[in-house]
Amino acid sequence: MAEINRAVIKLKEKFAASILEVKGFRGEVTVTVKKEQLPEICRFLKEALQFNLLTDLTCVDYLGKEPRFMVVYNLYSIAYKERLRLKAPVTESDATIETVAGVWSTANWLEREAYDMFGVVFKNHPDLRRILMTDDWVGHPLRKDYPLQGPDREPYKGRLS
Repeated sequence: MAEINRAVIKLKEKFAASILEVKGFRGEVTVTVKKEQLPEICRFLKEALQFNLLTDLTCVDYLGKEPRFMVVYNLYSIAYKERLRLKAPVTESDATIETVAGVWSTANWLEREAYDMFGVVFKNHPDLRRILMTDDWVGHPLRKDYPLQGPDREPYKGRLS
């Protein structure tokens, strides 16, 4: 935990205006940052603080709230055996965020999955296209307003009999 605390301190020193929130819970640290400086923050985490592995990237849909989406990056430092969760809020009206595929090559496929399932566009991505659904698929299946039975069905409105 000491190395992550050091990482949070270093992040606050270098990117104070971009850090929205820092939370610790049960040994896990989550840092929420503004999306505008995400690539620089990620590059700093990888190069200066040795969070050299992007273990996962996903999105959370907070339908009815603003910002609606939260893009979540789970990072790991092999050298220090430490984890860090980085989050960036994305509004529904501007569902875009800069790619980090140039920082961690793993982000290439993970960003494509988030784009396909949630509709968040990763700007400057080298190959942003659907990865799980067919090219002609309508909508984004993991959005909370997506109809449970598919795009040509009515949205679920209550308990089935």
